[in-house]
Parts: sequence; structure tokens; C-alpha cells
Amino acid sequence: MKKMIEGEKRESDTVERCSECGSKRLIWDYETSEVVCIDCGFVTDAKIVDSGPEWRAFDEEEKEKKSRIGSPARFTMHDKGLSTEIDKRNRDAYGKTVAAVHRDQIYRIRKWQKLARVADTTERNLLYALSDIAKIAENLSLPPSIVETAAVIYRKSLKKNLIRGRTMRGISAAALYIACRQCGQVRTLEDIVSASGLSKRAVSRSYRILQKELNFNVPTSKPMHHVLKISNRLEVDGKTCEIANMVLKAAMELKLTSGRSPVGIAASALYVASILSGAKMTQREISQAANVTEVTIRNRYKELIDRLLFIITL
Repeated sequence: MKKMIEGEKRESDTVERCSECGSKRLIWDYETSEVVCIDCGFVTDAKIVDSGPEWRAFDEEEKEKKSRIGSPARFTMHDKGLSTEIDKRNRDAYGKTVAAVHRDQIYRIRKWQKLARVADTTERNLLYALSDIAKIAENLSLPPSIVETAAVIYRKSLKKNLIRGRTMRGISAAALYIACRQCGQVRTLEDIVSASGLSKRAVSRSYRILQKELNFNVPTSKPMHHVLKISNRLEVDGKTCEIANMVLKAAMELKLTSGRSPVGIAASALYVASILSGAKMTQREISQAANVTEVTIRNRYKELIDRLLFIITL
């Protein structure tokens, strides 16, 4: 009966009516292959085809196991995972081990299949670039969603021919940096540079090209996110982090963060919070954890003290 009601909900949106009474209240009964009117009981059709699966499933796990559809398209693979791939295990379709006399033939087939998946130089470039993106993301412990976004950005740059005359690894690192900014993942340009092994100049130049040519709206990172990142590196307690966030909130209301580096203002707020909470971390420790200079922390620290009217007793 449940299947009949589901058929009614799915099919009743059409304009079909009962030929006897004109009612739209019809039941699609796939067990008897009939379409029956609820009001008068007239069978309007006696030959319907069930387009659903021939098997039954009683929970989501069993439904996924019995489903015969493939995995969704993945932008992290150069062919989006839609091409055929021969398994590396020497087993046939029944799970039996392939005889030794046929292994050389299977090896040759596997080799030619691997070569056939890369049709031209564009796909070869994409294959190497996506591999670089995956390696940099692994060094930074980034989630798969960031890697997927970076792959889409690189595909757009390749489509607009922005790779010509530029390093492929630089564009890959820049695409990953833009993906981190768009998805709200706290990773600085220095982190990307350190993980990719490139110079900061090369990555920043590629980043500016992608932002300009692809017209990306890259949001700025928030200082609160950097406070959490720096505090995790220094193993700061929760009380100090809470005070640092309160200092940043007050600074944002007074627009003291406008035109300032989010990392620098977060490091200075954490330094103020460490003094207020009694942790008393040195500027050198915070500067090394935040990867900013001590001069930046001192300058932002003076601005916060002067405008927020804190009384610091050292």
C-alpha cells in the first residue's frame, strides 16, 4: 500500500484524469500493473511499467550496497573519474586469481588503458596539476572540499589559457590559496608557500593573475580565525582566547582593524590578552607562532592600548 501511495504522489502531478468520472485521484499499483481511480474504482490502465529497481532495501546502508550506479563525477581527477580503470589486482570478474600465463597480457592491457586515459597535452597538464594540488593540500591537512574547489578553479584557469608562460605549480598553489579563502579555511600565503616549496613572489603573482582574469571575489580572512590558529600553536588556555576575541570585537567596532593585516592584529590582541589573563607570553613567541615580525605586534599593540583605554601593568 505504501508503494501505491508513493506512486499516487509522484504521478498525480500530471494532467491525467479518470475517463469515467474525470477525477484526478488515481492510484498507480505496480503490483497489479494497474492505474485505479479512487472515487469510482475504474481501472484506467492495466499495463504500466515499474521504473524502479527490481530489488528491495530496508535501510539506507542496504540501499547503497545494492545500488548499481557509479560514483559521482570528481573534479580532483583529470577525467572526473568517468573513464574505465583496470584494477591492479590480478583477479577476474569472479574474484579468482588470474593464471600466470595471462598476467603479461593483463599488464599490457592495463598499461595501454592508463595511456589512453590521457588524450592530449591539456589532460596531461591537468593530471600533473591536480596531483600537485593534492600534495600541497596533504601537507596542509586540508579537507577534500578545499581540494575539490581548488581543482575547479584550476580547470577554469586552464580553460581561459592562463597557464601558458607561467609555472603550473604556481597556478596550482594560487588556486588552493583562493579555495581556502573562499571556503573560510585559515591558511596564510606563507603557509601555502611553505607547503608548495615555491617562492612567495611566484605564488602571489599567480594569485593576482587568477583573481584578475577569473574575476574572483575573494573574501578577507577574519582575525578571530587567526587567534584560534595562533593559540593552538602556543597551547594557550581558553580564557586567554576568549579575552583576545573580546579585544578584537571592540577593535572592530572602533574600526581599528581596517587596513590592517588580520594576522598582525590577531597576534597583538593575543598578546594583550596574555597580559590581562596573567599568561604573559613574550612578543617573540607570538611572532614566531603567527609568522609576523615583533615590530608589527608592537605597533598594533600600541594602537589597541591607546584607543581601547586599557591599563596594562607590567
